[in-house]
Amino acid sequence: MPSLSTSMLFIYLANGFVVGTYYVILALGLSIIFGMIGVVNLAHGAFYAIGAYLALVLKDTLGFGGALVISPILVACLAMAIEALCLRRLYTGDPLLGLLFTFGLSMVVEQLLRIIWGATGHPFDIPQAFQGAVILGDLIYSKYRLFTLLLTAGTIAAIWWFLEKTPYGTIIRAGTRDPEMVRILGISLKPILTLVFGFGTALAAMAGVLSAPMAEVHPAMGTSIGTAAFVVVVIGGLGSFWGSILAGLLVGQIVSLSILFFPPAAEASMFVLMALILLIRPRGLFGERWERFE
Repeated sequence: MPSLSTSMLFIYLANGFVVGTYYVILALGLSIIFGMIGVVNLAHGAFYAIGAYLALVLKDTLGFGGALVISPILVACLAMAIEALCLRRLYTGDPLLGLLFTFGLSMVVEQLLRIIWGATGHPFDIPQAFQGAVILGDLIYSKYRLFTLLLTAGTIAAIWWFLEKTPYGTIIRAGTRDPEMVRILGISLKPILTLVFGFGTALAAMAGVLSAPMAEVHPAMGTSIGTAAFVVVVIGGLGSFWGSILAGLLVGQIVSLSILFFPPAAEASMFVLMALILLIRPRGLFGERWERFE
């Protein structure tokens, strides 16, 4: 174990929050899709990778800021088309059909990425404005990581405001808990479901764009992060907004501190945490009952 100082511990804790915010953004997208539609989207990691690749293409023309905005929008449009043309047909069937469809979709997307951009990774430079570090006394921290932390915190706050304070957010929350009541009120859920699927995948694409400058962009990048997102959703409770946030931050800290104190256990630490949580609370920390759309 390395010699531990206050500044080193702070850096690892800050990195844990950065990693945790990625997990939170991904898990919120998964949780919203599952809570509203009842589909476990195994292609979530694939949309994360698509977002990173689109940003790689767009950043030279639009800059990083433009790519950060346009890439999630394009991914959301693609996802909504897939939902409307394919996934919607499976809602009233066996839940395993949606699971198998999204699993197959993730495999197809990964292979398409290999065909179009090759199997090797592509570097993604940190934007010029966020290169370097912030110095606060003895503490030195990456500007880009700090930017990522602040942006994702703002995004989480905006999602909460949308779900809690807007009419469309109210419909989404009502449809999650009682879709029959929403239909009785004369509200068609089909376009709402399409928008929810697009919104959830846009969050995955946003996480992909933000993570690209800290690691190279490669076809399989969505596989491991997708698994971590599922772990976060299970720990927090399927369909739970606050559960995804708490679990994402908790998993980020567990992984970061494992890297500091015992690196070989870093990847396994989140699965150990999930097993312990499920032994105590099988529905996760904030798991709720949900009704599937028919």
